[in-house]
Amino acid sequence: MTDAIVEGIPVPTEHWIGGERVASTSSFEDVSPIDERVIAEVARGGEAEVDAAVRAAREAFAVWGATEPKRRAEILHRMADGVEANVERLAAVETRDNGSLLRSMRRSVIPRVARNLRFFADELLRLGEERTFDGHRERIAWDPAGVAAVITPWNAPLMLASWRFAPALAAGNTVVLKPPEWAPLTASLFADIAREAGLPDGAFNVVQGIGEEAGAALVAHPGVDRVSFTGSVATGRLVAAAAGANLTPVSLELGGKSPLLVFADADLEAAVRQAVNQYDNAGQVCLAGTRLLVEASVADAFLERFLELARGLRQGDPRDESTDIGPLITREHLERVDGFVRRARDAGARAILGGGPNEELGGLYYRPTLFVDVPPEAEILREEVFGPVLTLQTFSDEDAAIALANATDYGLAATLYTGDPERAERVASRLVAGTVWVNCFFVRDLAAPFGGARNSGIGREGGTWSFDFHADVKTICIREG
Repeated sequence: MTDAIVEGIPVPTEHWIGGERVASTSSFEDVSPIDERVIAEVARGGEAEVDAAVRAAREAFAVWGATEPKRRAEILHRMADGVEANVERLAAVETRDNGSLLRSMRRSVIPRVARNLRFFADELLRLGEERTFDGHRERIAWDPAGVAAVITPWNAPLMLASWRFAPALAAGNTVVLKPPEWAPLTASLFADIAREAGLPDGAFNVVQGIGEEAGAALVAHPGVDRVSFTGSVATGRLVAAAAGANLTPVSLELGGKSPLLVFADADLEAAVRQAVNQYDNAGQVCLAGTRLLVEASVADAFLERFLELARGLRQGDPRDESTDIGPLITREHLERVDGFVRRARDAGARAILGGGPNEELGGLYYRPTLFVDVPPEAEILREEVFGPVLTLQTFSDEDAAIALANATDYGLAATLYTGDPERAERVASRLVAGTVWVNCFFVRDLAAPFGGARNSGIGREGGTWSFDFHADVKTICIREG
């Protein structure tokens, strides 16, 4: 199988197992959402390739798990150096592969991969806790757990993968990564970066393939010691069940249906700008505040300004610096998003912005959409659309706002705009969400825990929480004297 040439960049399309490129007897087509053209034929792995990767990771664990933390941190920093030296290449390939804005890839998404690696390299060296009590000395150790399986989605594939594999590698685990079949290419490029940084062969492996095949085989493999999954609730349940058969610990970051609350005392202009920003990445963001909840007394002013700004968004080729919204990821996903929109209309909701595919552009471009007058029990208020579709509801007071915000089976995030600091604390404490942003959005302290409540996931990662998951935490108690 020859390399694919993507935006003029050679990209290996085979698996990366034990420090070597490994072919499969079959392949799958990788289609770019920008123009629905096939950009690569990618190796299609299954049980055999997964087993080979897990075995390679297990063999490498004997070396990497025994490597001194300082040395592991040095290699992770060199991996970050490699990412920073290849930002343009990684950004160009990922934009072509998943349709995200090239300017965002260059400025924030790919640099975040390096930031993740550096943070966990440094956090590793800060680990360590020792105390004395009742004539005893007690030390906490974070021992490497073994082989970590990482399965990540297509909306920010390399960055979200690094959020999982960076702490796994820092902890001393070896990794088998199954990239998303809808955007698999940057994982392959990263394998070369990891090798060049000095990561031992087998410490980082990439098995390409379809979720139901390679992904299913990976999470069910008895040689896997940790499973990290980011994706849908339905798939998360399957992952948990398969891992549960082996009692393999799992970390699940699943969907969201987050609220964005705007009180009358808020900076309305800032709130409107942030609301329009929820169309970022064509709405394909798990954290997006897709349910706009606005205090009734300012709802008209909010809506007028929102429509003005939203109508000014430019949709088109994400490689163009002036583009604000790119395409949806696949034809299948566009039809799924459009199904939600059509059913919302049938339920009585009214689309006052967008409401369908962008006929002028054709392809996979879907117009930014806003629904009002949505019936309280409508599907569009309950299910994650994962597209550029928002709803707007109004409330009369704090209790009503909180009731609307919490009226969901999800609990990933919430955003709150208010000019009253006491209200901010009061409301934030009552919202069911793993993260609450007040007068801001998507601010990430990597030392803070990240995860969701309810159907949004299981577990927390970030800072020492990541090491708690990726390590076997051990207490050593020694009697003194």
